[in-house]
Amino acid sequence: MNIDVKGKSQKELKQLSQDIRDRIIDVVSRKGGHFSSTLGAVELTIGMHYVFDAYSDPFIFDVSHQCYPHKLLTDRWDDFETIRQFGGLSGFTKPNESVADYFVAGHSSTSISLAVGAAKSIKLKNESRVPVVMIGDGSMTAGMVYEALNELGDIKLPVVIILNDNEMSIAKPIGAISKYLSKILAGKSYQRFKGKVDSFIKKNMPEGTTYIAKRMEEAMKLITPGILFEEMGVDYIGPIDGHDLEEVIDTLQIAKDMNKPVIVHARTVKGKGYKVAEGQHEHWHGVGPFNVEDGAFVKKEAPKAATAVFADALINLASKHENVVGVTAAMPSGTGINKLMDKFPDRFWDVAIAEQHAVTSMAAMAKEGFKPFITIYSTFLQRGFDQIIHDVCLMDLPVVFAMDRAGIVGNDGETHQGAFDISYLRFIPNMILFAPRDNKTLELGLDFAYKLKSPSAIRYPRGAFSELEYPSTAFELGKAEILKEGSSKKLFIGYGAGVSRAINTEALHSEDITILDLRFVKPIDKKTLVELSSKYDDWYVFSDSQKQGGVGSAILEVLNEENVKNVNLKSFEYEDIFIDHGDTKKVEESLGLLPEQLVKAI
Repeated sequence: MNIDVKGKSQKELKQLSQDIRDRIIDVVSRKGGHFSSTLGAVELTIGMHYVFDAYSDPFIFDVSHQCYPHKLLTDRWDDFETIRQFGGLSGFTKPNESVADYFVAGHSSTSISLAVGAAKSIKLKNESRVPVVMIGDGSMTAGMVYEALNELGDIKLPVVIILNDNEMSIAKPIGAISKYLSKILAGKSYQRFKGKVDSFIKKNMPEGTTYIAKRMEEAMKLITPGILFEEMGVDYIGPIDGHDLEEVIDTLQIAKDMNKPVIVHARTVKGKGYKVAEGQHEHWHGVGPFNVEDGAFVKKEAPKAATAVFADALINLASKHENVVGVTAAMPSGTGINKLMDKFPDRFWDVAIAEQHAVTSMAAMAKEGFKPFITIYSTFLQRGFDQIIHDVCLMDLPVVFAMDRAGIVGNDGETHQGAFDISYLRFIPNMILFAPRDNKTLELGLDFAYKLKSPSAIRYPRGAFSELEYPSTAFELGKAEILKEGSSKKLFIGYGAGVSRAINTEALHSEDITILDLRFVKPIDKKTLVELSSKYDDWYVFSDSQKQGGVGSAILEVLNEENVKNVNLKSFEYEDIFIDHGDTKKVEESLGLLPEQLVKAI
């Protein structure tokens, strides 16, 4: 069902806003998904569709977790029932779902760069389309945004940027005068006046007159919130009420007609239309199923998550050692760092969506004698890749990268799967890579990481580790651990959470198979691997990671270097694909990674 908003009255549009909210609340309350941010963007999205053409003008959503209203307006009303489910709609924009989705977006702060590229292309093709961006104020904390704005203000191509201010104000307006001027700035009369003034100034006016006109304009900017953007060469309108449809539509039409870069600053309320979620409540950003009547979440009994184990272990470590410090990038509760920020507010920080800055700032702290723990999801650490090489490893600084959400993360899909960290960290000199297999070895891993004098990275999964019966021993640099010796000629090698998959697969197999916890992929235990090659011919690798450059590759490099000829190695790591979204077990089943499937493959 494609909904054409252009011919609707204000009354019809208001009813449509309510219908969209009702649909989102109904589906997300049953299936889970992004919630408060997308409810807050309903009127802004309707305004975008009213003024622009989603099937022609590039609609670019930053992060795109606020794109649910857009999906409902573009032929996906019925399919919305499948949001974030395996085989269903993605929770983010996805061009292979609809031509109205311009770009895949799951990480933040990419939108304005995309809009600049689109605007350049439109100009070269001599077309009249206009890129439209919706970006949240949180995404404005990343440096990439200002790199893009810097160029956009220079080249002056038409781009309309909707700043969805739902949590923090970029610059607070100064009282009634600012509010009054903001309304003037949003009006047709002022924009028409400003255009005439600019044109008048260019016609070789006397120097004194030019100076006076410019000073008047600058004085107006100084008492409005848009000075930052205006100084970068991007016009600013606002702030406007992002829930007033008439104001949104009128303002976007003005911005479109200006035919140059414009930021429309819209104030919105997260969770708008669902009282329980309205306001700055982080736990309503992305939710599981809940009761619509009272907002109570559907509770499921679950073992302690690896994130919580990590947080508690790091608190213990920080309590013992005053030089332990830590940082996260806009994910304090998601990584467990919020507990440490509460307990040690002078030693743990959230630097917002600024992974590059997080890495480099902690490198300096390591040089000053502190022991930094950089706690970032595996997928987001990719954004600090150059800093890991240039600012940490090149200096051989003892920074610890604690990579949460390693492996398959479920419903967030391709942009969030923690598949690549082993591959992109393993080739960097001075880096040490190791992984725990369960809660106890995660605690031991942090103790071990604290003592290291070089950069290191430890990975652990979303959710909980499996409970294993094998006793836990302290980590020794580059040492693997044989958990079970079997009588067959087969060898199962597990790494991190892959150890439990190896154990579960062995339990279903008819043969008695030896199980090795590799523990370190760099430095790898060459001595033990060579020794095992004399006993076992068929090796199977279990790791929640990409196959290219992964654990299996590291082992094959050892066998090649040591001229081992008899070993046949099969890796059950991820193939050369981006892994789709959905329930983790269903995703693993689609990849053939369930123990019962692996037994058949072996």
